[in-house]
Amino acid sequence: MVRKGLPGLTAQIKDKLIQQALERRLRQADQGKNYDAPARTPSGAATTPEQHYRFHLHPGYQQIRIISEGATRLGIDSPFFKLHEGIAGASTRIDGRDYINFASYNYLALSGHAEISEAAKQAIDRYGTSVSASRLVSGERALHRELEDAIARAYGTDDAITFVSGHAANVTTIGHLFAAQDLVVHDELIHNSVVQGISLSGARRLSFPHNNPEALDTILNQQRQHFQRVLIVLEGIYSMDGDYPDLPRFVAIKNKHRAFLMVDEAHSFGVMGATGLGIREHFGLHSAEVDIWMGTLSKALAGCGGYIAGEAALVEHLKFLAPGFLYSVGMPPPVAAASLAALQVMQREPERVAALQARGRFFLAQAKAAGVDTGTCAGFAVIPAITGSSIKAARLAAALFERGINVQPILYPAVPEKSARLRFFISCEHSELQIQQTVEALAEELGRL
Repeated sequence: MVRKGLPGLTAQIKDKLIQQALERRLRQADQGKNYDAPARTPSGAATTPEQHYRFHLHPGYQQIRIISEGATRLGIDSPFFKLHEGIAGASTRIDGRDYINFASYNYLALSGHAEISEAAKQAIDRYGTSVSASRLVSGERALHRELEDAIARAYGTDDAITFVSGHAANVTTIGHLFAAQDLVVHDELIHNSVVQGISLSGARRLSFPHNNPEALDTILNQQRQHFQRVLIVLEGIYSMDGDYPDLPRFVAIKNKHRAFLMVDEAHSFGVMGATGLGIREHFGLHSAEVDIWMGTLSKALAGCGGYIAGEAALVEHLKFLAPGFLYSVGMPPPVAAASLAALQVMQREPERVAALQARGRFFLAQAKAAGVDTGTCAGFAVIPAITGSSIKAARLAAALFERGINVQPILYPAVPEKSARLRFFISCEHSELQIQQTVEALAEELGRL
């Protein structure tokens, strides 16, 4: 007699089997990116495989469908693209229900701040909603220069330049400044935008183990002589792990090897340092110790876009020749006005930064006490809860959502399977009670899994 199904299996074993099947299919889809040569008919004429001209057969789309089908088989609803009904800060409203929210970069609760919203409204009344061309073509608006001057003052640099996208700021800066005869060495956990910029530049790319300056030094001892310019790229706070580099040690290595040093402060500006001025303030370094300071306006500064701060020659070079600035429309006036106002409020109200740091430390301490694996997290604004399985991460996020807590899972292949996790973003407006309730629920649901 043929037995149908596997009724004797536990839920955990079933999940594991489905997960293994999912991983096999993902590997097969990924291998499909390297297609074989076109097939040939008996007469020798080349034919084009259908997957070469159909989007629904593209390997990337196939990966999405495999993951979606796997989630359906596991009974897991998609945790992505939730529809928020208002401002997303320490709390949010989704589908008519209020949630404690840990899925927002609104670290200092400045998105939605009355003064900042008013600044954006006034900018619309004065300048409209768009500058309608690149700044080189359409001319400057006072807001652009005021924002860039304020960023430069915050870093203690000669000047700064703003871009309409943080991702594009990294891509176009690295892609334009470096070339085939150069080397870019980066932390193995560096953001995708840096990797894309290196690829565009044509420079040689090497990575070193996470937060390991000795490994970087070894690489440069071996490789520096073979290249013209060398760029080292770090992050102020790593967005998946919530830890940060020992910046003074990397500065020393950069000076030893006569390289450039770039620090991506997307998640550290407004978060680290006594007044939120980032990893430079945290370590008490002079701004000139780092050649390229990069950051975004979409986290602590309540806007959208990115910036580069540094010496005058760097900024002038980028303003005239970087494709992502030269051939892109200028930043919309209301966005520039909002970020400028946010920076002013942050500097006027350092208690927001102090509250954010206190809440981050409190969450981390509570999570560790509850036995949650937080990896190498330092307890600033990003705190992971590592599950070691994409299925567990997805189930855990769904269970917390049912309990009124909104937090996103980070799944394979975005991270290695053993590093799948939930990622909690902290706001200065989270209360200790909200954090206690969240960690208790997190520990309980982890226990059930």
